[in-house]
Amino acid sequence: MASTKKQDSQKTVISYKKAVETLKIISSASLVIAIIAIVIALFALTEVSQHPVALANQTTNTNTLNSNNTVFGNRLVNIDQPLNATSLAVINNASNSYFETAGEMYLNGSIKNPVAYLIGGFKVNPVNGIIINNKPSVIYLGSITCVFCGENRWAMALALSRFGTFNKLYKGYSALQDSDVPTLYWNSNNYNAPGIDLTNHYTSPYINFITLEDEYPITGGFALQPMTVMGQEINNSKNQSDIAAFKLISNLSAKTSAATAFGGTPYTIWGNYQVGGADGIVFGNTSAISGGYPAITYMTHSQILNALNSPNDQFSWSEYAAADIYISEMCLTLNNTPSVSACSLPAINKIEQQIKKNSF
Repeated sequence: MASTKKQDSQKTVISYKKAVETLKIISSASLVIAIIAIVIALFALTEVSQHPVALANQTTNTNTLNSNNTVFGNRLVNIDQPLNATSLAVINNASNSYFETAGEMYLNGSIKNPVAYLIGGFKVNPVNGIIINNKPSVIYLGSITCVFCGENRWAMALALSRFGTFNKLYKGYSALQDSDVPTLYWNSNNYNAPGIDLTNHYTSPYINFITLEDEYPITGGFALQPMTVMGQEINNSKNQSDIAAFKLISNLSAKTSAATAFGGTPYTIWGNYQVGGADGIVFGNTSAISGGYPAITYMTHSQILNALNSPNDQFSWSEYAAADIYISEMCLTLNNTPSVSACSLPAINKIEQQIKKNSF
């Protein structure tokens, strides 16, 4: 992609980051003029939160209702309910043609949402991933309160569907004061108390999927338990795969200055490639903020699934494009095994070359 396109996209991201950086609404009332709301956004990376792109200190918009007359920032509509068979099939049975079209759109610059290497010079990091039962592993460390984990799970689920099958996925949200974004949960989560969930319902003959999901009450803002606490909980589980995955993350984070160091959620490893943060910022058809929230907040799970089932806008194509990056990383790890049809897609093969070129 031409450097000017990269620069334009990076400027878009920087503008978006500034736009969502504090997400505080400052209001003043007057007899002559109505309430004026100035919405600003802050992506905060703090040692306490360990959330590199959290929408911090977000003010609840108590006047904004969704189609179910539920106030955004205070909704738990169908939370923890499993997707029905039809909805689950949208993820598991997505057409390869959608991934191909989105991949070509990403490559020719017609994807407007920031995806992959255009995010502030973002690059994927080659690592020595872990092999379990003769299969490479996808490792995910995230938080159910995290808005970027929330929006990123849609692309992750689409990517994983190319290598295996989800037997269950659940409806969830990011924290009510971290954008209240409708998302997928890998498991039925405890969203009322701190803890860690190590369970998912994914099977694959090619890869392992290891999920380390930090749980915390979602009624507030973003929160994350300290890494030492999560490590202790994972060790107490006695699950050797989870222990090995967390040990790998710890080793890659031994030097905080290292490109592979954990700096916040989401943090993923796709086979032999590590990704720090979401590989796409997909919050709607544009990066504009409306009513104090990104566009995806105003969508229901059904609307998102319908968009993915028949992609025809920037939001849906961006989700597939973000998934393509993950697919390419995994196909490279698997040496483009012909038994995974997605690994033979022309767009995937082109993105693989981009990954090799942009890797450290």
